[in-house]
Order: sequence, then C-alpha cells, then structure tokens
Amino acid sequence: MLVDIRPVARLRGKTPVDVATPLTAVLEALRDGTADLSRVRVVCDWIQYKENFREVVDVRQTAPGSPDQELEVAVDLRRAGDCDVADLTRRLMTQNGSPDAPDRVWLEGWLPGSKGCIWAFNRLYWQALHLWERATGRGYESALPGGASDARNEAAVRELVSDLFRIWDDLSERRALPEELYVVELGVGNGNQAKAWLDEFRVMDQAHGRDYYRRLHYLMCDYSPHVLDIARKTVAGHGEHVSSLVLDATTPTTVLGFLRYKVFLVYVSNVYDNLPCDEVVNIGGRAYCVETRAFLPEAEAAEIAATASTATTDLPALIHKLLQIGPELVAEAMPTQFTDVDAAVEFWRRCWQSLRRAERFVPMPGLDSYQITSSLSGEMLRPLLDAHGDLRINVNNGAVASFVDTLPLLHPYGRLVCHDLFITDVEQSRTGFRGPGKYDGSVVNWVNGPLLAHIGSRKGIDVRYAPFAHRKGTSIVTMTAQVRD
Repeated sequence: MLVDIRPVARLRGKTPVDVATPLTAVLEALRDGTADLSRVRVVCDWIQYKENFREVVDVRQTAPGSPDQELEVAVDLRRAGDCDVADLTRRLMTQNGSPDAPDRVWLEGWLPGSKGCIWAFNRLYWQALHLWERATGRGYESALPGGASDARNEAAVRELVSDLFRIWDDLSERRALPEELYVVELGVGNGNQAKAWLDEFRVMDQAHGRDYYRRLHYLMCDYSPHVLDIARKTVAGHGEHVSSLVLDATTPTTVLGFLRYKVFLVYVSNVYDNLPCDEVVNIGGRAYCVETRAFLPEAEAAEIAATASTATTDLPALIHKLLQIGPELVAEAMPTQFTDVDAAVEFWRRCWQSLRRAERFVPMPGLDSYQITSSLSGEMLRPLLDAHGDLRINVNNGAVASFVDTLPLLHPYGRLVCHDLFITDVEQSRTGFRGPGKYDGSVVNWVNGPLLAHIGSRKGIDVRYAPFAHRKGTSIVTMTAQVRD
C-alpha cells in the first residue's frame, strides 16, 4: 500500500491539517475489507475550492477490468472532519472499487475529462451569463479571488502599455513601424478589462506624444455574442478604435487569420483556466488517462427532479436538453417542467451545485497515441512525466490549442501576455490540488505552465512566468511569450 499526502505545506504552521484522524479511519475500513492491500493507494488532497466536483471520499479503479487492476482511495482533508470517513470508505469498497455506484444518477458515459458535460455547463454559463447574474444578483467577477480581475489593475496596464511604446518607438525610429497597430484581447467578459486598458492607453499616449492612439485597432474577441454586446457598450467611448469578433478562444486564427504576423499584443486574462482539460496520471512509470463520468447524488437528484415535475430517471435527458438549447428555450419548449425562465435558471443552478464526477484511470497504449490537440501528440508530455515519478498533471487541452493557434498572429516583435492560474514547476502538481473547481457557474483548472513552455520552445518561442507584480497575496501568474531572440 502507498499513502500519498499531497498538501505538504499544510502539515506545519499554526493550524496544521489533521491527517491522522481521516487516514486512520480509511486504514481501518481497508483493514476490515477484502481488497488486496498491496494494490491500494491512498491519496489525501486538500481541495481548496468550496464548490468542486469531488466527494469527500472516492474510490477510483486503475486499469479497470484488467489483471493489473488497482484501487485508489481519495480523501479530501478539508471536508473529512464533517463526515464519517470510515463508513464512506467501507460503503464504496463493498462495490469492489467500482465507481458505478447505485446511489448516483449518471449523466454520461466514461469520457476523457475535456469531453465531459461539465464543459457544456461551462459554455452555458458564458452564453447565458445575464440570466445567471440576474438570478444571483451579482456579477461574475465577484466570484473571482479578491472580487475582481487582476487584468484591470492600473499599474499592470501602465506597465504593459509602456512596454508597447518602447517597442513601437524603436521600430518607428527605424521606419519599420506599420501604420496600423493591432492589439487583440481573447475572452473580453463584460468589457471592463478592455475599457481599463484603452482608457490608460489614451492617457499615456497623450503624454507620450507619438499619436499611437489614432493608429490603434483593438479587437475584442469572445465566443458569446451576448457578452460582446455588453463589452461594446462598456468601451463605447473608444468606438472607432474597437472591433468585436465572435470566435472560439481555442482556434483564434479561424477568424483572425487576416492578422497573421501583424498583432503586437495578444492580451488574455482568466481564460486559459476556463478551457477544456484532460488529466494524465503517471503511476509506476506507466501513463494513464483520467476518464470521468458526471453524476448527481441520488437524494439531491430526486429533489431537483421534483422541482421540475419529472421522474429522476428522466432527469439526465432534461439536463442535456437544457445544456443544448439554454434556459430561455427550454422554458418555452417545456412549460410543464418550467413555469418560466427563472424556474429553468433555478433548475440549472441546482444541477450545477450538485454536479459531481467519478474518475477512473485507463492505461494509455503510448503517449504518441494520445492527442493533446489535433496537431500535438502526447509525446509533448514525456519530459514532464519521465522526470518526476508518480504524478498527476493537467493537460489543459483548450489552453494549449489556444496558445499554439495564437502564436502565428504575433508580429516578430509581438507578445502574448496572459494573467492566469499557472503552475510554474511540475512539482506543484504533486503537492496541491489543481482542479477542477467551481467558480460560481464555471469551471476552473490551473494551467500547466511547464507544458506551454516546452511546446513554445519547440516552436522557437520564449515563454516566461513571473508572479503578478501588482497585488500581494494573489495566485495569479503572468505569462509572457514572444519569438526567441
């Protein structure tokens, strides 16, 4: 048996986490059972997100159905004191480690993490954000740590604009500066970030005296037309300098291909951590894909079904209909289940709050057989997995796709600047929980910085990370990517 305690930073200090009590309870439950203890791993995490997709105790099959099958018992130390850990472990182990528990209402079959329905919920949140905000009475930014995006920090904006001016001044002196100066923002949200940037840019340009604002073209990009409508109103004072484009952040060149090699700054904040993500586990030198399966606990599912005047068995189909057409149309199409749009939104919110994921580890035939994106194979993961022993890492498929597809847009002196939740050392995945968690109605995963840096280096791109310099105590890291000198 292997016991893996991951939140090592919490084992010391003024209020060290209690590991002994829940771990003893798990070991007692395992001792009383029939499982081959030589094939059991116990993993203790501290899941910092109060809203997440995991149960306090869960059991995962490794290589399910094969002679090499092992079990992983996962415990959330943060919540372990609020329940009977031994009883939960015994109940799960009586099912022989199978995550197909009868007290769960399953919403899908087994899928790689990035294909699961939590990402359909995530899309719906951004597409129907106005309805969610109306129901909660607060804007989405209030769910972020600190209640606001760090990208709106004035000091950070001034630093970014100053760097741009230095590059443009140098090119201008060499008569190499284009007449049109392009800046792209991916994932504009409500437009507050764009407004903060444009306001500061205009003020600094007036003081600088080079008339760059007149030549500026700022492109706001998002896949939600509704979000772009809101953003356009926010930046109305800069109207003639701003364009808005509907696009998928994972494939920006499909819309922005006409700007190839012309963009001096691609600006991204709190987007990468919100894109579809697989996970890969290395155990004993062998790589496994983390397959997931979304479900609702049976008791909560019964309560939700009753609010929609439907049977629990019909709940999965109703949820998928909601995810497919949204609360406004589902309320119109199903008046028996939903008296109005507000009722459909309440149903959506309750489903989201109760949503959980089971996990299992399926052997990968080889890293080269796995696709991170359509153009990148799992071989890109090898340096990370081979050098760090037993490890579980985020692949961040959506973030990788966005990163790779953005690079061709950059001017030779252009840069991609991203503020987000990055790990900057693979060891950070070993010692802490990196998602997925829930931010209000959306998904959050920490972004695998070493993977992006490795991919960038293979493409002649220098990728650097630095702590966000303008607010103390934040977990946000700034990534800067540009063509290697």
